[in-house]
Amino acid sequence: MTAEDGVAFVEQFIFPTLELCKKLQEEKKIAAGGPVSGAVALALIVNAESVQELDDLITSLPVWPRMETEVTPLTTFDARRESLAHRLEALKAQAREIGALTPGGR
Repeated sequence: MTAEDGVAFVEQFIFPTLELCKKLQEEKKIAAGGPVSGAVALALIVNAESVQELDDLITSLPVWPRMETEVTPLTTFDARRESLAHRLEALKAQAREIGALTPGGR
């Protein structure tokens, strides 16, 4: 990249992306995150009601055509607990069934 290319990249992609991210953070669409120190990269925690909303937000970033994106969906602590509670009950039922069939089972 030439110096002129670097100037154009910062002015046309980086600065507008940072400004949009600030705006999205004020709107609570970006809950946390920011530029990664020492890299041309962003790490963001985004509030999105759907995959489409998330895709729209990411593709709206001016730097998007020039970046690689990795998305890691998160769930809530309560949702994970609820999911595990159902799985735990199934495991307990399975353990009771096996215990009833095993001689001297518990």
